[in-house]
Amino acid sequence: MTRPHEAAGPAQVFRALHRGRAPEDPLVLPGPWDAASARVFAEAGFPALATPSAGVAASLGYEDGHTPAEEMFAAVARIVRAVDVPVSADLEGGYGLPAKELAARVLDTGVVGVNLEDSAEGGLRDPAAHADWLAEFRAATGGAVFLNARVDTYVRGVPDPRETVRRARLYVEAGADGVYPLLAPPDLLPVLRAEVDVPLNAFAAPGGPPPAELGRLGAARITYGPVLHHRATQALRDIAAAL
Repeated sequence: MTRPHEAAGPAQVFRALHRGRAPEDPLVLPGPWDAASARVFAEAGFPALATPSAGVAASLGYEDGHTPAEEMFAAVARIVRAVDVPVSADLEGGYGLPAKELAARVLDTGVVGVNLEDSAEGGLRDPAAHADWLAEFRAATGGAVFLNARVDTYVRGVPDPRETVRRARLYVEAGADGVYPLLAPPDLLPVLRAEVDVPLNAFAAPGGPPPAELGRLGAARITYGPVLHHRATQALRDIAAAL
């Protein structure tokens, strides 16, 4: 879906990575939490990366959801500078910033994509108001950022596919390039894929379906949230215990 006046450049390259893929070959985006982990993933050959807010928070000494905006933007910018592949960033709910200010800060980091969630203060935001905010953000970036709209119905205990679809459609109308129904059951992916005409992001949960299966169910993009950081931390605990 190419929109009028959509900016060419890195974001368009990143958009193209989501499309024209075989079902069993979704775009897999590992999540670096700092410059060193980003270089490891880039050197492994992944074409793009997607930072997890929880992993970045942990690397900075914070609980997920409690990273000051200034520190998150600085950390993301360091990751972008460290690698030659496109980087998308999970920026939670936008840190309470007005859409235009958030857009300016995002563009300054050099990322080509963002996740923005519809959670707020332990609940769900009004979807119409959130859609308006997303539309303002999208307009302010001039299309230079892939907007991945996270739908938190399943995170917030609203396991109603109709509500998930309703929110997803509003966000797509507002300009979202992709939709991320976090924690939605894998068997819901075909339903969402049929109802929402943008790439779907699926979370590769530990013990859940592998990326290829999530792709066959309808996901065009796979991310891992804090899972890879947790695995790296456990490996470091094992090393520390051996020492």
